[in-house]
Amino acid sequence: MDKIMNNLYIEDIRNIAEDISLDFNKLKNKTILITGATGLICSFLIDTLMYRNEKFDDNIKIYAISRNENKIKERFKNYKIEKISNNNSAKLIYINQDVCEPYNFNIDFDYIIHGASNTHPLMYSADPIGTITTNIIGLNNLLQYSINHKPKRILCMSSVEIYGENNTDINKFNEKDCGYIDCNTLRAGYPESKRLCESLCQAYISKYNFDIVIGRLSRIYGPTMQMDDSKAIAQFIKNSVKGEDIVLKSKGEQYYSYCYMADAVDAILKIIFDGKNGEAYNIADENSDIKLKDIAKILADFNNKEVIYELPNEKEKKGYSTATKAILDIEKLKNIGWKAQYNIKDGLERTIKIIKNSK
Repeated sequence: MDKIMNNLYIEDIRNIAEDISLDFNKLKNKTILITGATGLICSFLIDTLMYRNEKFDDNIKIYAISRNENKIKERFKNYKIEKISNNNSAKLIYINQDVCEPYNFNIDFDYIIHGASNTHPLMYSADPIGTITTNIIGLNNLLQYSINHKPKRILCMSSVEIYGENNTDINKFNEKDCGYIDCNTLRAGYPESKRLCESLCQAYISKYNFDIVIGRLSRIYGPTMQMDDSKAIAQFIKNSVKGEDIVLKSKGEQYYSYCYMADAVDAILKIIFDGKNGEAYNIADENSDIKLKDIAKILADFNNKEVIYELPNEKEKKGYSTATKAILDIEKLKNIGWKAQYNIKDGLERTIKIIKNSK
Protein backbone atom coordinates (compact mmCIF):
# COMPACT_ATOMS: atom_id res chain seq x y z
CA MET A 1 0.00 0.00 0.00
CA ASP A 2 1.51 3.29 -1.11
CA LYS A 3 0.41 5.44 1.83
CA ILE A 4 2.76 8.25 0.84
CA MET A 5 0.37 9.22 -1.96
CA ASN A 6 -2.63 9.29 0.37
CA ASN A 7 -3.79 12.79 1.32
CA LEU A 8 -5.03 11.79 4.76
CA TYR A 9 -1.75 10.06 5.57
CA ILE A 10 0.21 13.10 4.39
CA GLU A 11 -1.97 15.20 6.69
CA ASP A 12 -0.90 12.99 9.60
CA ILE A 13 2.74 13.48 8.65
CA ARG A 14 2.31 17.25 8.31
CA ASN A 15 0.56 17.54 11.69
CA ILE A 16 3.56 16.02 13.45
CA ALA A 17 6.28 17.57 11.29
CA GLU A 18 4.80 21.03 11.84
CA ASP A 19 4.00 20.59 15.53
CA ILE A 20 5.36 23.81 17.08
CA SER A 21 5.74 22.10 20.47
CA LEU A 22 8.51 19.89 19.00
CA ASP A 23 12.02 21.37 18.85
CA PHE A 24 13.08 20.00 15.46
CA ASN A 25 16.10 22.32 15.52
CA LYS A 26 17.76 19.64 17.63
CA LEU A 27 17.71 17.31 14.60
CA LYS A 28 18.80 19.84 11.99
CA ASN A 29 21.97 18.67 10.17
CA LYS A 30 22.09 15.61 12.44
CA THR A 31 22.56 11.91 11.70
CA ILE A 32 20.03 9.41 13.07
CA LEU A 33 20.00 5.61 13.25
CA ILE A 34 16.56 3.98 13.38
CA THR A 35 16.12 0.24 13.97
CA GLY A 36 12.87 -1.55 13.14
CA ALA A 37 12.53 0.88 10.26
CA THR A 38 9.61 -0.81 8.48
CA GLY A 39 7.51 -1.26 11.61
CA LEU A 40 4.25 0.45 12.49
CA ILE A 41 5.87 3.30 14.43
CA CYS A 42 9.31 3.76 12.88
CA SER A 43 8.10 3.76 9.28
CA PHE A 44 5.83 6.72 10.05
CA LEU A 45 8.65 8.37 11.99
CA ILE A 46 10.90 8.13 8.92
CA ASP A 47 8.15 9.60 6.73
CA THR A 48 7.87 12.51 9.17
CA LEU A 49 11.61 13.19 9.21
CA MET A 50 11.79 12.99 5.41
CA TYR A 51 8.97 15.53 5.23
CA ARG A 52 11.07 17.81 7.44
CA ASN A 53 13.95 17.39 5.02
CA GLU A 54 11.80 18.24 2.02
CA LYS A 55 9.74 21.12 3.42
CA PHE A 56 12.11 22.65 5.95
CA ASP A 57 15.52 21.66 4.58
CA ASP A 58 16.47 20.11 7.93
CA ASN A 59 19.22 18.02 6.32
CA ILE A 60 18.58 15.06 8.63
CA LYS A 61 20.53 12.01 7.49
CA ILE A 62 18.57 8.88 8.35
CA TYR A 63 20.12 5.43 8.53
CA ALA A 64 17.33 2.84 8.62
CA ILE A 65 17.95 -0.74 9.72
CA SER A 66 15.86 -3.65 8.46
CA ARG A 67 16.70 -7.32 8.10
CA ASN A 68 14.55 -7.50 4.96
CA GLU A 69 16.18 -5.55 2.13
CA ASN A 70 13.29 -5.89 -0.32
CA LYS A 71 10.79 -4.78 2.29
CA ILE A 72 12.60 -1.58 3.20
CA LYS A 73 13.24 -0.65 -0.44
CA GLU A 74 9.57 -1.15 -1.26
CA ARG A 75 8.29 0.70 1.81
CA PHE A 76 10.38 3.82 1.09
CA LYS A 77 10.40 3.69 -2.70
CA ASN A 78 9.00 7.23 -2.94
CA TYR A 79 12.28 8.64 -1.65
CA LYS A 80 15.79 8.57 -2.96
CA ILE A 81 17.11 5.68 -0.88
CA GLU A 82 20.59 4.18 -0.98
CA LYS A 83 22.25 1.17 0.55
CA ILE A 84 24.92 2.04 3.08
CA SER A 85 28.32 2.70 1.51
CA ASN A 86 31.36 4.92 1.93
CA ASN A 87 29.89 7.56 -0.35
CA ASN A 88 26.19 8.04 0.42
CA SER A 89 24.56 11.22 -0.85
CA ALA A 90 20.92 10.39 -0.07
CA LYS A 91 19.16 11.57 3.07
CA LEU A 92 17.72 8.07 3.58
CA ILE A 93 20.16 5.17 3.73
CA TYR A 94 19.19 1.60 4.50
CA ILE A 95 21.23 -1.02 6.31
CA ASN A 96 20.35 -4.66 5.73
CA GLN A 97 21.03 -5.93 9.24
CA ASP A 98 19.71 -8.40 11.79
CA VAL A 99 20.02 -6.49 15.08
CA CYS A 100 21.02 -9.74 16.80
CA GLU A 101 24.22 -9.76 14.74
CA PRO A 102 27.20 -7.45 15.46
CA TYR A 103 27.17 -4.22 13.48
CA ASN A 104 29.73 -4.11 10.65
CA PHE A 105 29.57 -0.37 9.88
CA ASN A 106 31.46 2.50 11.50
CA ILE A 107 29.40 5.70 11.72
CA ASP A 108 28.94 8.27 14.47
CA PHE A 109 25.22 8.90 14.97
CA ASP A 110 23.88 11.93 16.81
CA TYR A 111 20.69 10.12 17.81
CA ILE A 112 19.62 6.47 17.89
CA ILE A 113 15.99 5.34 17.99
CA HIS A 114 15.67 1.65 18.79
CA GLY A 115 12.37 0.16 17.68
CA ALA A 116 13.33 -3.33 16.48
CA SER A 117 11.28 -6.03 18.21
CA ASN A 118 8.86 -8.88 17.62
CA THR A 119 5.63 -7.12 18.54
CA HIS A 120 2.71 -9.37 17.72
CA PRO A 121 1.22 -12.34 19.56
CA LEU A 122 1.73 -15.12 17.00
CA MET A 123 5.46 -14.40 17.02
CA TYR A 124 5.54 -14.74 20.79
CA SER A 125 4.35 -18.34 20.50
CA ALA A 126 5.83 -19.27 17.10
CA ASP A 127 9.29 -17.81 17.80
CA PRO A 128 9.60 -17.38 21.57
CA ILE A 129 13.41 -17.58 21.57
CA GLY A 130 13.67 -15.03 18.76
CA THR A 131 11.27 -12.76 20.64
CA ILE A 132 13.54 -12.70 23.68
CA THR A 133 16.87 -12.53 21.84
CA THR A 134 15.73 -9.77 19.47
CA ASN A 135 14.86 -7.63 22.45
CA ILE A 136 17.87 -8.32 24.66
CA ILE A 137 20.70 -9.14 22.24
CA GLY A 138 19.44 -6.59 19.73
CA LEU A 139 19.54 -3.80 22.29
CA ASN A 140 22.87 -4.92 23.77
CA ASN A 141 24.49 -4.94 20.30
CA LEU A 142 23.29 -1.40 19.74
CA LEU A 143 24.55 -0.22 23.12
CA GLN A 144 27.89 -1.95 22.61
CA TYR A 145 28.24 -0.19 19.28
CA SER A 146 27.45 3.10 20.98
CA ILE A 147 30.39 2.81 23.39
CA ASN A 148 32.79 3.87 20.64
CA HIS A 149 30.27 6.01 18.72
CA LYS A 150 28.63 7.78 21.61
CA PRO A 151 25.44 9.48 20.41
CA LYS A 152 23.89 12.54 22.03
CA ARG A 153 20.85 10.50 23.00
CA ILE A 154 19.33 7.04 22.55
CA LEU A 155 15.59 6.37 22.71
CA CYS A 156 14.58 2.81 23.54
CA MET A 157 11.02 1.77 22.78
CA SER A 158 9.53 -0.26 25.59
CA SER A 159 6.01 -1.51 26.16
CA VAL A 160 2.95 -1.33 28.39
CA GLU A 161 3.45 -5.08 28.74
CA ILE A 162 6.23 -4.55 31.27
CA TYR A 163 3.49 -3.72 33.80
CA GLY A 164 1.92 -7.19 33.55
CA GLU A 165 -1.41 -7.91 35.23
CA ASN A 166 -2.98 -5.21 37.35
CA ASN A 167 -3.91 -7.39 40.32
CA THR A 168 -4.00 -4.53 42.81
CA ASP A 169 -6.28 -1.58 43.41
CA ILE A 170 -4.14 0.68 41.18
CA ASN A 171 -6.39 2.55 38.77
CA LYS A 172 -3.66 3.52 36.31
CA PHE A 173 -0.03 2.41 36.05
CA ASN A 174 2.45 5.23 36.45
CA GLU A 175 6.12 4.76 35.65
CA LYS A 176 6.95 3.58 39.19
CA ASP A 177 4.24 0.89 39.37
CA CYS A 178 4.68 -2.79 38.61
CA GLY A 179 2.07 -5.49 38.04
CA TYR A 180 2.36 -9.27 38.09
CA ILE A 181 3.98 -11.44 35.40
CA ASP A 182 4.26 -15.21 35.73
CA CYS A 183 7.81 -15.54 34.41
CA ASN A 184 7.53 -19.34 34.12
CA THR A 185 5.37 -19.21 31.00
CA LEU A 186 6.00 -19.04 27.27
CA ARG A 187 4.11 -15.77 26.92
CA ALA A 188 6.29 -14.06 29.55
CA GLY A 189 9.22 -13.90 27.13
CA TYR A 190 8.10 -10.62 25.62
CA PRO A 191 7.28 -8.56 28.73
CA GLU A 192 10.15 -9.97 30.79
CA SER A 193 12.69 -9.24 28.04
CA LYS A 194 11.31 -5.71 27.73
CA ARG A 195 11.76 -5.27 31.47
CA LEU A 196 15.34 -6.46 31.14
CA CYS A 197 15.91 -4.03 28.25
CA GLU A 198 15.03 -1.14 30.53
CA SER A 199 17.45 -2.49 33.16
CA LEU A 200 20.13 -2.82 30.48
CA CYS A 201 19.65 0.85 29.58
CA GLN A 202 20.21 1.81 33.22
CA ALA A 203 23.38 -0.29 33.34
CA TYR A 204 24.86 1.50 30.33
CA ILE A 205 23.83 4.88 31.72
CA SER A 206 25.69 4.05 34.91
CA LYS A 207 28.82 2.50 33.40
CA TYR A 208 29.28 4.56 30.25
CA ASN A 209 27.44 7.78 31.11
CA PHE A 210 25.00 7.30 28.23
CA ASP A 211 21.99 9.54 27.69
CA ILE A 212 19.02 7.18 27.24
CA VAL A 213 15.30 7.84 27.43
CA ILE A 214 12.57 5.19 27.33
CA GLY A 215 9.12 5.36 25.75
CA ARG A 216 6.68 2.83 27.22
CA LEU A 217 4.18 2.44 24.44
CA SER A 218 0.58 1.49 25.02
CA ARG A 219 -1.22 -0.55 22.39
CA ILE A 220 -0.50 1.33 19.18
CA TYR A 221 -2.58 1.12 16.02
CA GLY A 222 -2.68 2.84 12.66
CA PRO A 223 -2.45 2.41 8.89
CA THR A 224 1.26 1.52 8.98
CA MET A 225 0.51 -1.77 10.74
CA GLN A 226 1.92 -4.87 9.12
CA MET A 227 -0.50 -7.08 7.23
CA ASP A 228 0.63 -10.10 9.25
CA ASP A 229 0.09 -8.32 12.59
CA SER A 230 -1.81 -10.71 14.84
CA LYS A 231 -2.79 -8.26 17.60
CA ALA A 232 -6.53 -8.16 18.19
CA ILE A 233 -6.98 -4.53 17.12
CA ALA A 234 -5.03 -5.19 13.89
CA GLN A 235 -7.27 -8.15 13.11
CA PHE A 236 -10.36 -6.00 13.74
CA ILE A 237 -9.03 -3.30 11.42
CA LYS A 238 -8.42 -5.84 8.66
CA ASN A 239 -11.96 -7.17 9.11
CA SER A 240 -13.34 -3.63 8.87
CA VAL A 241 -11.30 -2.72 5.77
CA LYS A 242 -12.73 -5.79 4.03
CA GLY A 243 -16.27 -4.89 5.12
CA GLU A 244 -16.52 -8.03 7.23
CA ASP A 245 -18.00 -8.78 10.63
CA ILE A 246 -15.51 -8.20 13.45
CA VAL A 247 -14.24 -11.47 14.92
CA LEU A 248 -13.58 -11.23 18.66
CA LYS A 249 -11.77 -14.23 20.16
CA SER A 250 -12.58 -13.51 23.81
CA LYS A 251 -15.34 -11.90 25.83
CA GLY A 252 -13.67 -8.59 25.06
CA GLU A 253 -13.51 -7.39 28.66
CA GLN A 254 -9.80 -6.51 28.43
CA TYR A 255 -9.48 -2.85 29.40
CA TYR A 256 -6.43 -1.21 27.84
CA SER A 257 -4.88 2.11 26.88
CA TYR A 258 -4.39 2.79 23.16
CA CYS A 259 -2.71 5.44 21.04
CA TYR A 260 -2.90 6.33 17.35
CA MET A 261 0.33 5.85 15.41
CA ALA A 262 0.86 9.55 14.62
CA ASP A 263 0.32 10.54 18.25
CA ALA A 264 2.79 7.85 19.35
CA VAL A 265 5.47 9.26 17.04
CA ASP A 266 4.72 12.77 18.28
CA ALA A 267 5.28 11.49 21.84
CA ILE A 268 8.53 9.74 20.91
CA LEU A 269 9.90 12.94 19.40
CA LYS A 270 8.79 14.90 22.48
CA ILE A 271 10.66 12.47 24.74
CA ILE A 272 13.78 12.70 22.57
CA PHE A 273 13.70 16.49 22.67
CA ASP A 274 12.55 17.14 26.23
CA GLY A 275 12.72 13.91 28.22
CA LYS A 276 15.11 13.49 31.15
CA ASN A 277 18.05 11.10 30.89
CA GLY A 278 17.30 7.71 32.43
CA GLU A 279 13.56 8.29 32.66
CA ALA A 280 10.73 6.21 31.22
CA TYR A 281 7.56 7.84 29.90
CA ASN A 282 4.18 6.19 29.37
CA ILE A 283 2.76 6.84 25.89
CA ALA A 284 -1.02 6.60 25.62
CA ASP A 285 -4.06 8.74 24.88
CA GLU A 286 -6.19 9.27 27.98
CA ASN A 287 -9.25 9.51 25.72
CA SER A 288 -8.50 6.05 24.31
CA ASP A 289 -8.83 3.90 27.42
CA ILE A 290 -11.34 1.33 26.23
CA LYS A 291 -12.46 -2.29 26.42
CA LEU A 292 -11.65 -4.58 23.52
CA LYS A 293 -15.32 -5.35 22.85
CA ASP A 294 -16.02 -1.62 22.49
CA ILE A 295 -13.28 -1.28 19.85
CA ALA A 296 -14.86 -4.19 18.01
CA LYS A 297 -18.24 -2.44 18.18
CA ILE A 298 -16.84 0.85 16.82
CA LEU A 299 -15.27 -0.91 13.84
CA ALA A 300 -18.34 -3.07 13.20
CA ASP A 301 -20.55 0.03 13.18
CA PHE A 302 -18.41 1.68 10.49
CA ASN A 303 -19.76 -0.91 8.02
CA ASN A 304 -23.08 -1.79 9.70
CA LYS A 305 -21.66 -5.20 10.55
CA GLU A 306 -21.77 -7.44 13.61
CA VAL A 307 -19.29 -8.50 16.28
CA ILE A 308 -18.83 -12.26 16.12
CA TYR A 309 -17.48 -14.08 19.18
CA GLU A 310 -15.19 -17.00 18.31
CA LEU A 311 -12.90 -19.19 20.42
CA PRO A 312 -9.16 -18.80 19.72
CA ASN A 313 -7.13 -21.80 18.61
CA GLU A 314 -4.31 -23.13 20.80
CA LYS A 315 -1.57 -21.27 18.92
CA GLU A 316 -3.44 -17.99 19.26
CA LYS A 317 -4.11 -18.54 22.97
CA LYS A 318 -0.39 -19.07 23.67
CA GLY A 319 0.46 -15.67 22.20
CA TYR A 320 -2.30 -13.61 23.80
CA SER A 321 -1.63 -11.39 26.78
CA THR A 322 -3.30 -12.53 29.98
CA ALA A 323 -3.53 -8.97 31.32
CA THR A 324 -7.16 -7.90 31.78
CA LYS A 325 -6.53 -4.27 32.73
CA ALA A 326 -3.59 -2.10 31.68
CA ILE A 327 -4.41 1.60 31.80
CA LEU A 328 -1.51 4.03 31.71
CA ASP A 329 -1.08 7.24 33.64
CA ILE A 330 0.41 9.83 31.25
CA GLU A 331 0.87 12.78 33.62
CA LYS A 332 4.64 12.53 33.29
CA LEU A 333 4.46 12.86 29.50
CA LYS A 334 1.91 15.67 29.73
CA ASN A 335 4.25 17.50 32.10
CA ILE A 336 6.82 17.87 29.32
CA GLY A 337 4.20 19.34 27.02
CA TRP A 338 2.64 16.46 25.07
CA LYS A 339 -0.98 15.75 24.26
CA ALA A 340 -2.69 13.43 21.78
CA GLN A 341 -4.65 14.72 18.78
CA TYR A 342 -6.87 11.71 18.07
CA ASN A 343 -9.15 9.73 20.36
CA ILE A 344 -9.79 6.06 19.65
CA LYS A 345 -12.84 6.58 17.42
CA ASP A 346 -11.18 9.28 15.32
CA GLY A 347 -7.93 7.30 15.07
CA LEU A 348 -9.70 4.14 13.96
CA GLU A 349 -11.71 6.06 11.37
CA ARG A 350 -8.54 7.62 9.95
CA THR A 351 -6.85 4.22 9.88
CA ILE A 352 -9.67 2.63 7.90
CA LYS A 353 -9.90 5.53 5.45
CA ILE A 354 -6.16 5.64 4.82
CA ILE A 355 -5.89 1.90 4.22
CA LYS A 356 -8.94 1.83 1.96
CA ASN A 357 -7.67 4.77 -0.11
CA SER A 358 -4.10 3.51 -0.39
CA LYS A 359 -2.89 2.43 -3.80
